[in-house]
Formats: sequence, structure tokens, C-alpha cells
Amino acid sequence: MEWLQTLPPPSHLSPSALCVLDHRFHTQRALAEAPTFVAELQTQCSELDRSLDELTRRLGAGLVVYASFSGEIHGLFGDVTDRLIALSSTVAPDGGRSDGDGKGFREELATLAKEVARLETVRVYAETALKLDTLVGDIEDAVSFTMSKNIRKHSSSQNSQEMHLLAIKTLKTTEDILTSITNAHPQWKHLVSAVDHRVDRALATLRPQAIADHRALLTSLGWPPPLSALISSNSDARTANQVLNPLLSMQTDLKLRYSENFLALCNLQELQRQRKARQLEGHDREVALRQPLWVIEELVNPLSLASQRHFSKWVDKPEFIFTLVYKITRDYVDSMDELLQPLVDEAKLVGYSCREEWISAMVTSLTTYLAKEIFPSYISQLDEESVTGIQSSARISWLHLIDLMIAFDKRIKSLVEHSGILLSFDDDIMRRISSLSVFCDRPDWLDLWAEIELGDALDKLKPDIQDENNWRKKVEGLVLSSFTDDHKSPLVSNAFLHHLASVIDRCRSLPTVSLRSKFLRLAGVPIIRNFFDSILIRCQEAEGLTALTNDDAVIKVTISVNAAHYFESVLKEWSEDVFFLEMGMDEDDKAELESNANIYGEGLPESSRRVIFDDEIKKLEEFRTEWVEKISLVILRGFDAHSRDYVKNKKQWQKGEEGWTVSKTLIEALDYLQSKMSVVEVGLNGRDFVGVWRSLATGIDRLIFNGILISNVKFHNSGIERFGSDLDVLFGVFGAWCLRPEGFFPKASEGLKLLKMDENRVQECMAGEKRWLKENGFRHLSVTEAEKILKNRIFTS
Repeated sequence: MEWLQTLPPPSHLSPSALCVLDHRFHTQRALAEAPTFVAELQTQCSELDRSLDELTRRLGAGLVVYASFSGEIHGLFGDVTDRLIALSSTVAPDGGRSDGDGKGFREELATLAKEVARLETVRVYAETALKLDTLVGDIEDAVSFTMSKNIRKHSSSQNSQEMHLLAIKTLKTTEDILTSITNAHPQWKHLVSAVDHRVDRALATLRPQAIADHRALLTSLGWPPPLSALISSNSDARTANQVLNPLLSMQTDLKLRYSENFLALCNLQELQRQRKARQLEGHDREVALRQPLWVIEELVNPLSLASQRHFSKWVDKPEFIFTLVYKITRDYVDSMDELLQPLVDEAKLVGYSCREEWISAMVTSLTTYLAKEIFPSYISQLDEESVTGIQSSARISWLHLIDLMIAFDKRIKSLVEHSGILLSFDDDIMRRISSLSVFCDRPDWLDLWAEIELGDALDKLKPDIQDENNWRKKVEGLVLSSFTDDHKSPLVSNAFLHHLASVIDRCRSLPTVSLRSKFLRLAGVPIIRNFFDSILIRCQEAEGLTALTNDDAVIKVTISVNAAHYFESVLKEWSEDVFFLEMGMDEDDKAELESNANIYGEGLPESSRRVIFDDEIKKLEEFRTEWVEKISLVILRGFDAHSRDYVKNKKQWQKGEEGWTVSKTLIEALDYLQSKMSVVEVGLNGRDFVGVWRSLATGIDRLIFNGILISNVKFHNSGIERFGSDLDVLFGVFGAWCLRPEGFFPKASEGLKLLKMDENRVQECMAGEKRWLKENGFRHLSVTEAEKILKNRIFTS
């Protein structure tokens, strides 16, 4: 016991020292720890001595800097005093001076004013620099203090928190000064840069320490809660939320500590945001400034780590992963609104919703795990399948995972909507609350998904295409809102549309327009092209076998035309939806058009605002037009063949045919025409059938006009009556489809009208030529054609 020294009398000790000794050595056994206590006190004294030496050094350096500034300013003011004295000596006592002296005085006065302004700027600069140096020194002291307190074993968390708050407050004052300097004195950029460098070093220490303190506080509160109770489904959600949420069960003192710590971290984040806003002035700042809320991330991260221990067991059962993440998100989302949102509002963090940030952070943790563990596992299975060539369930598993992600996103979106705030789900929000945002960073995975989706759809379509019943049976009970006619479309077109609609519905869940557009081009457009190839092959087969002279071949073509018309109508109606309109053209195409437009100083033309299905719609339109023309041409050729004797018999127009209202040689051609048109009318949709008979009418009109009216045939009165009767019967055939069929045979009708004129009117026509034809309603015949017809008119007395 020789090493023990007698303590001085209690009256010679301070009250604080007596308190420490009483607390430390309250028992006889505690005396054995006296050497350890002495060593700790000596260590602390050494640290305090070093801190005091550092402060003394910095104070001395500050005084030296201040002295140098003060000496410089004193010298400048001395220079100004000397100049003022010299100026006063030049002023005449009586105030009189010549014009030359007055000009020199004004110049010296202007120079003096500039010098005074320069001195004022130097003074302001010096004061600002000294003030900033003091503030940054205070920040560095606070950071150094918090770090040294955390190194010691026995530190006061209260003092540490107070120093954090002091550092943040000083940082805010410093940032306000730097912002004012940036606005008022942009030429002081070196001063701002130097201060920023020192502040950044302090923040590099302060932020991790503040976050570490926040994590320690959360741990003391019991966060994260155990997931075992969450996974259990015995209790209802409301009861589980109340029991398991430590944030709602905090006592008053802990709640106060948590609120202060929460506000400090929010203020630090807002300070970081303001600094970035100042430093990125003049640049695109939106992406850089938008950061997740730190306090919410600190709540989510431990929950995510705890959840991943369960996730690793469920790689083959991903539905459990989505269920657990959704349950955690849902059970705690209300407390974010009730407890944390008022604190965020108090911290004046603009544009942050705790509900949205909580959901976004949970979804981000899920997508991170999917990107690191689940998708690579599935891709390795797909790669193994492609190498071995053995069909496995990898593609089915992939599609099942996508189904789970889409269903999860819909439930998450409903959680956001239930906040009571009307939100517009733009691309930025959708990226943060959608699990499918995993494809934003991995476009190669999107390509793979589109390939699997397309392959699955085409595999399911093969039996539908090969089943002839699907081509013969028509879609019933489906009338598009934009069209009232019967499309007479086969069931196979509905099968294609069903799978295309399925791809579009899955595409709607993607978070950005660019991803949706790319996915549709990779998975949706090829389905349309496959449909187009199918109907084209069927038409080509029918044409190759019988050249469409057989009724069965014509029916086969009409079915394909009907399918194309129905498909085209549906695509046009879909394309009017905003979902498709916002996609427009490829971004590369749009950029190229915009660059070309800028070169010529013009805006984008209206035709450049394309819809994603425009090319496919155009192909279907061209397909219908082509095959409608082919049907018309085949029937016209048949009519020509059956009416050849009728057209070549030039003598029949010089006499009548008793007992017949129509020429015998025309009856067979009209019968052929009616039989073919009845087949087409029954098989073809109404719109395209109109195109068939109008095209056919134009062809027959041209055939009759060229073959009879201007072929040097001599027309007598009886022949004209016979020709008129034949045309009436022909018009009657087309009268079933229009009210004025003669309007679709303009040349034949006007030719007959010329033939029926009397001799005097013929002479007037020959004399008046073009003007007379126009005045008398002959708009489809030229003067040459009219003269040729009238020269063959034979008048008999």
C-alpha cells in the first residue's frame, strides 16, 4: 500500500471532484481500481493538453492573419490619407482655379473614388474571410470534439448530440454566407473554393458520425423489430403494427431524443442539398439534387438485411419474397405518415413524403436483391438450357417472376394512392416504386424478357393458326366503338389480338416510356408481323393454286382480308390511347429529325409524330388494297371473257332484238357477275366489298366504253334502245349496293346520253365542242371521244 498517497482535506477539493470521487470509490473494493482511474485521468488530461495546444496554435495563426490584414488595411488607409492631404494642397484658398486645374481635380477625385471603393471591397473581403475562417474553425472543432468523445469509452451522448447540432447550425450559417458571396461577388471564387474544401472535409467526417449515432439510437429503440412475428399470420395487421413497431412505443425521453436526432440528420441532408444546388448552379441539377431521405434509409437498411436471410431460402419460391416485402411495407407505412412526416415538415425538407420515401426505399431494397441474386440465377438456368438444348422450366420461371413483379407493383401503387394526396405518376415516381425498374439499369435483361414473352406468345398461337376452324368461324358479338359494320373476321385474328393485348398489358407496368416503347417493339410488333405473314401466305397459296378463279380460293382470300381489316381497326383504335401516343417514334429517330429541323430552322412536321404501330397499320392497309384489287381484277377478267361475243358483235346495234329486254350474249356475263359478287358479298366485310364493286364498276365502264362506244360501231335508233336496255340491266345488278349505279359508269352513261340526242343537238354539240359539253353536263368525256361517238350515230328518216 506504499504507492497510495494521502488525499488532501475535503475542503481543499472542488465539489465536482468530490462528486466524482464519491461516485467512483463508493466501496472498499473500488479502491483497487484507483490506478486504472488515475491512468484514465492522465490520458484525458493529455488529450485536453493537446487540444489546448492545437487551439493555442490556431489562435496564434488567426491573430497573425488578422494582424497581416490589419497592417495591410492600415497601410492602405495611410496611403489614402496622404493622397487626401496632397489633394487638399492643390485646392486654392479662394476657390478659384483655371479650367485646366478643374479638369485635373475631377480626374483625381474620380481616381480617389475608385480607390476608396477598392479599399471598401478589400475591407469587406477581409472581414468575410475572417468570419468564414472563424466559422469553419468552429465546425472543425465541433467535428473534432465529437470524434474524440466517441473514441473515449465514457462519453456523454448528450454532449455529442449538442455538438452535432452546433456543427450543423454553424454549417448553415457558413452556407448562407457562401451563397450570398456567389450571388454578390462571383469573382471571389477562390475564397469560396477554399472554404468549400475545408467544409467538405468536415462533412466527410460529420455525416458518417451522425448516421452512426442515429443507427445506435435505433438499435437502442429495438429497431428493426423481429421478422418472425411479421411472418406469422395469426394476428391481424393492425394489432401486429401496434405491437411490433418500436417507433410507436417510445417513451417520452426516447421520443424526444429520437426527434432531435431525426431533425439533425434531416437538417444535415437539407444542408447538403443546398450546397449541391449552389455548386451546380447553371447545370442540370434535378438528378443530382434528388436523393432518398437518409432517415428513412436507416430504417429500411436493417430491415432489408434481416429479410435477406429469409430471401436466401426462397430463391425458388419468389412469391414468398414479394409477400414479405409487401407485408413489411404495408404494416409500417401508416406510422411514416403519423410520426415521421411532421418531423420532415418541421425540418423544412421540401418535396419529401415519408410514405413515398418508405415505399420507395423498400422497393429499392427488393430490386437490389432481385438484381444481385434472383435474376442472375434465372439467367444461368437459361444459359444452361441454350447450351444443352434441353427444354427446362427456366422460361416458365422467368415469366412467373415477371407476373409476381407486376402484381407486387400494382399493390404498391395502391399503397401510394391511399395517402389521400392526388399524385401524378410520372416516370421518376414510377421508377422509385416499381420493382420492374430493375430493367432500367439492365436493358439486356429487358431484351431477354421480350424474347421469352414473344416466344411464349408465338408458341401458343401455332395451334390456333393451324386449326382451320379458327379461319372459318367468325368473331361474333364484337363491334368496335369506332365502327358499326360487321368485320366478318375469323377467330384466328381474335387469338392474335388476345396475345398482343396480353403483351401490352404487361408492358404497361414498366416504369418509363422508353422501356415500354422498346418492349413493345421487341415483343408486340413481331406478333403483328407474324399475323401479317400468316394471312399473306394463305392468300398467296390461294392465288397460286387457282389464280382465284375458284370460289373457294376467293373465299379464302376474303377471310384473310377480313382478318386484316379487323386487326387494322383494332390497332387504330388502340393507337388513339395516350399510352401509345406518348411513345411516338424511336428516340433516335426523333433526335435525328429534331437535329435536321434545327438546321433549317423549322419545327417537327406533323407526319413525324408517329405512333408505334403506324408501319404495321400501313402494311395491313396496303395488303387489303392489293387483294381487294386482285379480287376485282379476277371478276373483271371473267366478265370480259363471258362478254367477249357481246362486245365483238358490232352489227347488233343496227337493229333491235324482238322479245328480249337484254341482249342474249350479255346474259351469261351478267349471270357470272352476279354469282361471283354474291360469293364476295357473303364472304367479305362491308367496307372492302364497297371497294370491290366500285373497282369492278370502273373496269366494266372502261370495258364497255372502249369495246363498244368508241370502237367504230354504227348505232341506229333500235340499237340505241337495245344498248340502253342492256345498261339498265347492268345498272340493276349494281343497284343492290347503291342508289344511283349509273354514277359509277360515267363514260358509258354519258355515251348513251350522247347517242340519244336528236340530230339538231348533235350539230350543236359538234359546233360548241368543249364549252357545250360542259354546259350540258358531260364532264367525263373529252371532245375527241364525244366526236368519235357522234360520228357513229346513224339517223334514219
